[in-house]
Amino acid sequence: MAVRAARELHDGDVVFVGIGLPNLACNLARATHAPGLVLIYESGAVGAVPDRLPVSIGDPALVTGSLAVASMADVFQFYLQGGRIQVGFLGGAQIDRYGNINSTVIGSYDRPKVRLPGSGGACEIAIHAERVIVVAPLSPRSFPATVDFITSPGQNGKYGSRQALRLPGRGPVRVVTDVGILEPSQADGELELVALYPGVDAESVMKKAGWPLRVAPTVTVLPPPTQAELHLLRDVLDPNHLYIGKRDA
Repeated sequence: MAVRAARELHDGDVVFVGIGLPNLACNLARATHAPGLVLIYESGAVGAVPDRLPVSIGDPALVTGSLAVASMADVFQFYLQGGRIQVGFLGGAQIDRYGNINSTVIGSYDRPKVRLPGSGGACEIAIHAERVIVVAPLSPRSFPATVDFITSPGQNGKYGSRQALRLPGRGPVRVVTDVGILEPSQADGELELVALYPGVDAESVMKKAGWPLRVAPTVTVLPPPTQAELHLLRDVLDPNHLYIGKRDA
């Protein structure tokens, strides 16, 4: 997932980075094919060049050598809402068939079964970033047909399409899972399977979605991680296995 997410980034992209796999993916991309990646963190680090993998958005490693350190208000208002972010990375507890993301509650809002951390900057990222990449393992529980609460808007839903709502960004254009890649269809924005990882078949992926997952007419089989990418992930970027569990290494 980290390698595939990294390959979604282009050299020179301005990326709003979160902690976790997106953070690992961005640093991998910068160490390989995208050395000109500009990393912006919610805490205010602009053009961060951490000499080690940061453990949170408040990690001092983000400040050293960065282009600037701004207030959180400036990061959101000037960079994100100002249309200066090419890519936003998001995850969530639930992602539905149209790419809507829930990170607020499981169950009803007034009487939730589980109260989640909330939006943070996720809603603004989903609205304003030029394109959004979602990173999440695929399962019926995490990918229901409809989310319990729309924290971050996807392509369509009960409030209408992005076009009808006049949202400036393109929203989720890729969903990177642990078995393949989902993409919104051009017709109605519903996610469909467009690419598989080696050794994975479409039928098994379809069983992992909480709705009848569409399969694109042509499904690509993606190349596996290279030995160089694996070395960077396991031995250079995350040698202490903060994000890559020991079982993955």
